[in-house]
Amino acid sequence: MSDKNQNNLKIFFIKLIAITFSVIIIVNATYNLILADKLENINKLLELNQKENIEFIKNKIRSEIQSGLEKDSLLNEKDKILIYKFYKKIEKEFNEIEK
Repeated sequence: MSDKNQNNLKIFFIKLIAITFSVIIIVNATYNLILADKLENINKLLELNQKENIEFIKNKIRSEIQSGLEKDSLLNEKDKILIYKFYKKIEKEFNEIEK
């Protein structure tokens, strides 16, 4: 009976080690595939005091504006309505200041 318990215990530990290594590999792969790129972009944003990063952000904004200008419509209908309502509210508040 003791021999059988030792075999069961060995099998248990082998399975435990295999599962542990599998989880470590899955977590590592997930981090490398998904989170590493995102963290790299966040680090670039946090390092805005460096000239090359400032230039990168400027060029990125310029390219996004250029691609937006090439489209027929910049905003979808819901965004247009929302921005228009926001504009009207601000306009009303500015008119109240002038009175």
